Amino acid sequence: MANAIINVTNLRLRTFIGFNPEEREKKQDVVINLEIHYPADEACKTDEVEQALNYKVITKEVINLVEQGHFLLLEKLVAEILAVCHKHPSVHYAKARVDKPHALRFADSVSLTLDWVK
Repeated sequence: MANAIINVTNLRLRTFIGFNPEEREKKQDVVINLEIHYPADEACKTDEVEQALNYKVITKEVINLVEQGHFLLLEKLVAEILAVCHKHPSVHYAKARVDKPHALRFADSVSLTLDWVK
C-alpha cells in the first residue's frame, strides 16, 4: 500500500485567539502546519486526479474555519482543524500544529500539536 503524506507548511492566517480582552477584540496571526496521510495506491497506478486527496479543498475549509472563528484556546482551534481533515473519508491520519507568534515576550511563538488516527 502506498501511504501518501501531504504536508501543508506555514499557512499564515489571522483569527481571534485567546481569552484576554485584547485578544478577543483583535485578530492575531497564527501559523498552521498540517500532515495528512491517505492511501495513494490508485492515484499512483492511474494518475487520475479523482483518486488523489484534494488538499486544496481541505486547505480552503481550514482557512474559512480559522478566519471566521473565535477561539479561547489553542487546543480548541487545533481540534477543529483536525476535524476538517478527518471528515474526508480517505484520510486515515492527520496531525495539526498551530503556532501563535509573539504569545510570550521572549519567544518566537507558542505552539500546540494534536494528531488523530482513524
